[in-house]
Order: sequence, then structure tokens, then C-alpha cells
Amino acid sequence: MHVHAAPAAPAGSRAKSVLSFSLVATLAYVVVTLVAGIRAHSLALLSEAGHNASDFLALLLSFAAVYFQTRPATDAKTFGYQRAGVLAAFINAATLILISVWIAIEAIHRLSAPVAVQPRLMMIVAAAGVVMNGVIAALLWGVARDVNLRSAFLHMAGDTLSTAAVIAGGAGILFTGRNWIDPVLSLVIAALIFWSSLGIVRETLNILLEGTPRDCSLSEIRAGMEDVEGVVNVHDLHVWSLGSQSRALACHVCIADIPPSESACILVKLNHVLKDHFGIAHSTIQFEHVGCHELAGCVVPIEQMASAEPAHHHGHSH
Repeated sequence: MHVHAAPAAPAGSRAKSVLSFSLVATLAYVVVTLVAGIRAHSLALLSEAGHNASDFLALLLSFAAVYFQTRPATDAKTFGYQRAGVLAAFINAATLILISVWIAIEAIHRLSAPVAVQPRLMMIVAAAGVVMNGVIAALLWGVARDVNLRSAFLHMAGDTLSTAAVIAGGAGILFTGRNWIDPVLSLVIAALIFWSSLGIVRETLNILLEGTPRDCSLSEIRAGMEDVEGVVNVHDLHVWSLGSQSRALACHVCIADIPPSESACILVKLNHVLKDHFGIAHSTIQFEHVGCHELAGCVVPIEQMASAEPAHHHGHSH
């Protein structure tokens, strides 16, 4: 028996408007930061330019993902495009990790061969970046409903903090004349980028590999379903994420040999438990009144097989 969740609500025009504004503002800031970084000989500013360039890509991918996520399911894509945003988030985070490694390598090189920088220009450009990134992060926070938009928000929030650090670094260089502050600051920015991206990579990989959601316990789900009156046991249980906000479940449920009208009541109760207690709205439940053999991936513990009736029916109802 199958129960389907209603299609995910469209991201809405607000999310698209926020992403459009963010794309234009970020691209403009990338150009300004790149030119200023070259003129000021500041690796911290150049790091910011690279970071913001990845943010532009992140926002562009997020925008594309929001568009695809609103497309309906088809015969070719029966679950729709719910994972478009997850894939975009994975690419964004993986790109940031590579950029953080490059920044760290360049910073270590600069520590051994310091370069004079222009701290005043650093501070002016960074101040503009704090305002821009802060506004974009605040706007994204208001529409961040899934891992796709949340990854974009993390990009911009991280930029706000790292750009604020550039201002502090510029002030330190201005008052002390110690140019090594610039590469050290770059190392801090690289570590921040790496750490914030690693969590997104782990979460998106788990979804793409159809792993059990991190906050789901199969033992708790099985126990909750087996507490429903009429359920003998639950086996061949699988739970995975369709997208960052929707989950699916498939399992076999052993019940007594009863009429379909009675089993329908059990199904209603099972779906109530799954939706209200575990946030699972899309389920595929196969009822059985005998034990399964090791067929089609269904494996039942020996003790359950020993207590089961002789197999004579193993079917699906839709």
C-alpha cells in the first residue's frame, strides 16, 4: 500500500527575488574585491574575491535548484527534482573546500615571503563587503527552508565574518606595520570556510547515497510501528531522504490473516505514527500474513521464520 505526500510547496517568488538580488550584488563585489586585492597586494582581499566568486556560483546553482525543485514529477522523474537542491549544495560545499585549501597554501607561502599590503584599501573594501554580505545573509535566512538555501546562507554568513576579520586585520597592519597579519588572517578565513562546508558535504552525501537521515532511528521507527494494534512485526525496513525536507519509507509489515477492510485500519494508524512522530509522509508498506523467504532483498530473522505459518501468499496491494 502506498501513501504519497503532497508535492513540496514551491520555493516562491520571494526566494527567487532574494537569489537574483544576491547574484547581482555578489558579482559586483567580486570584481571590486579582485581589483582592490591586486592594487593593495593583499592576499586576504584576493581570498575574499575567490570566496565570493564561489558564492556567486553557489547562488547561481541555488537559483537553478529552486527552479528545478518547483517542476512537477513526470513518468521519467517520478520523484520530481527534489534532489536538485541537494546536488547544488554538495557542489557548492565541495568547491568551497577546494578554495579553502588553495587559500591556506598561498597563506603559508606568504608567511615565508611577506608582501607589503595597503591596509586602508583593505579596510574600505572589506567594510563594503560586510554590509553587502550581511544584507544578503539576512535575506537568505528568511527563505532558507532546505539544505540548498541553507548552504547558500552559510556561504554568505561565513563571508560576513571573514570580511569583518579583514577589517580587523587591516587595522592591525595599519597600526603595527606587521604584514604577516595578512596571511595569518587568510589561514583563519580558510579554516572557517573549510569547517562550515564540511558539514554540508556530509549531509548532502548522506542524502545522495540514500542513507538513513541523521535524526532518524530505525529501531525507534520499527518499535513505533510494531506498537500499532494488529502489527506482528516490521522488517525489510528502509528510510531515506528524497530531498532535504522530505523522507520516504518502505517496509514489510506482518499482520494476521484478516480481510482487506480491517488491514486498511491498520494502515491508517501506521501512517499516522510515521507522519506525526517521525515526519515521514511518503510510505510504501507491504502487508503480509506469513513470513518472507530471502527473496527480493527481504530477510526475516530465523526466529520469526520459525513461528510463521507456511507461506502461501506474498502480494502487494495498491
